Amino acid sequence: MSRAQQPSRRTVLTAAVAAAVASGAVPAAAAGAQQSAADADEPARTPARPVDYSAWTTYRDWRRGTGQGVRAVPGPRPGVEIAAPAGRTDYTDPHTGTTATWEYATWTAPVHRLAVPATEAIASWNAHTPDGTWLQVELQGTYSDGTATPWYVMGRWAAGDQDIKRTSVDDQSDGRSTIWTDTFAIDDASTGLRLVSYRLRLTLYRKPGTRLTPTVWRLGAMGSDIPDRFTVPASTPGLHRELAVPRYSQEIHKGQYPEYDNGGEAWCSPTSSQMIVEYWGGRLTPGQLSWVDPSYADPQVDHAARFTYDHQYQGCGNWPFNAAYAATFKDLQGVVTRLASLTDLETLVAAGIPAITSQSFLKDELTGAGYGTSGHLMTVIGFTPEGDVIANDPASPSDEAVRRVYRRREFENIWLRTKRYNASGNVASGTGGVCYLYFPAHPNPRQRKALQAVGVR
Repeated sequence: MSRAQQPSRRTVLTAAVAAAVASGAVPAAAAGAQQSAADADEPARTPARPVDYSAWTTYRDWRRGTGQGVRAVPGPRPGVEIAAPAGRTDYTDPHTGTTATWEYATWTAPVHRLAVPATEAIASWNAHTPDGTWLQVELQGTYSDGTATPWYVMGRWAAGDQDIKRTSVDDQSDGRSTIWTDTFAIDDASTGLRLVSYRLRLTLYRKPGTRLTPTVWRLGAMGSDIPDRFTVPASTPGLHRELAVPRYSQEIHKGQYPEYDNGGEAWCSPTSSQMIVEYWGGRLTPGQLSWVDPSYADPQVDHAARFTYDHQYQGCGNWPFNAAYAATFKDLQGVVTRLASLTDLETLVAAGIPAITSQSFLKDELTGAGYGTSGHLMTVIGFTPEGDVIANDPASPSDEAVRRVYRRREFENIWLRTKRYNASGNVASGTGGVCYLYFPAHPNPRQRKALQAVGVR
C-alpha cells in the first residue's frame, strides 16, 4: 500500500460489511465436499505466538492433497501441476471484458487446524506460470461455532499480464467475515468469533489443447489473532549488523506509467520487493526491461510495479502478489506473514535475511521520516549498535537517500500496533506486524533455523 492510498482498501477490522459473495472461476463440479475442523489430519498445537503460518512445499505435502487432474512433481523443488485436465470452463476477465475457454485442474490442501484461532488470514503462493497459463487461490474455513465460511477467492494470478489481468476479487462476504483485497478478516472480532481451521484450493488453468501447465512450489497461509493495541511492549536490542541491500527510491518514478498507479508514492511495495530480489541476486535481462522508457532510471522498479499490479485494487500493494513476484526469480521464494517483535527481525537479519515491513504513522510518530502515511512498505536491513532500525525507505528523494536510521521504539510501535489515530484524530487500523520475507529456495542451515524461529518453514 502507498502513502497516497487509504486504509479502507485494506483490512478494516471494525467495518460492517454486507455484500454478495463474488462468483468464482471454478466450476461447481470442482468445489468438492465441505470439511469441518474435525477432518484435520494435523494435531492441534499449543500456540507459542499469536501467529500461525503453515505451508505446503514438499513432495509429500503435494501428495497429501486431494487432486482432480493434477500430479505432484518430485525433484529439488517439488510442486503440483496439471496432468490431465479435469474439465473446461469459461472465464470473463472483468478488466478486459474478454471471455476465453480454459482447461483446468484442482488441488485442495488438507484442513489445517490453526494453533491460534484467527481474526485474520492471508494466503501466499510461489509458482511458475508460463504464457498461456494462470492460477486461482481460494480459502475456505471453519468458524469457532462450527459453521463454515464460503470458498473465498484470495487471488487470480499470473506472472505475466498477457492472458488475464492479475486481480483480487471484491465484494466477498458472508456477513461474518470479509475479504479485504488479499486479507480474510472476521467482521467483528469483539464477538469472540474466530477462524479455527482452513483449507486452501488451487485451480490451475491453461489454454485448451496445449501441454502447458502452471507449477506451484509453495502454497500457504498466515492466520493470526493480534490483540487490539495502540502500543506494544518494548523489546531489548540484541543485534548490531547491516546487510548490503541495493537502494532504490520510489519517488524518482513519480508520474511514470499511470496504468500501473503512476509511480512515486504508489510504488513503495514493488520498490521494496525489487531491492530484496536483487539482494538475493535476482536480475532482469535487457529483453525483460525493453518495454520501459529508456530515459527512466532504475527500470527494474517499473518492471516490478507492472508485474505486481492488482487490476482490482488498482495498485501495486497487494501483499501476496509481491511475494509471488519475488518467487518468479530463480531459486527465490516469498511468503507473507506477521512477526511478533523486533527480536524476530533481529533473528532474521543475523542470518542474512532482510524483511519488508508494512506500517502506518503520522509524521511526528517516526522521527526523521519527514512524512505521514496511511500505509507504507520499507525494507529493514539491519540494526545500529544502539539497537535502532536501519531501513531502506523507498519514500526518499533519491537512491542515495534511501538508507535511514529510525528510532527503535518508534519503529517497533508503528509496525506492530493494530490501532492508531490518523491525521483527523479518528481511530484507524495498523498492520500488526505484517511483513514479506524473501529467501532462497534452499536456505542454508542458519537461514533455515532463523526462519523456523519466526514460524516459517
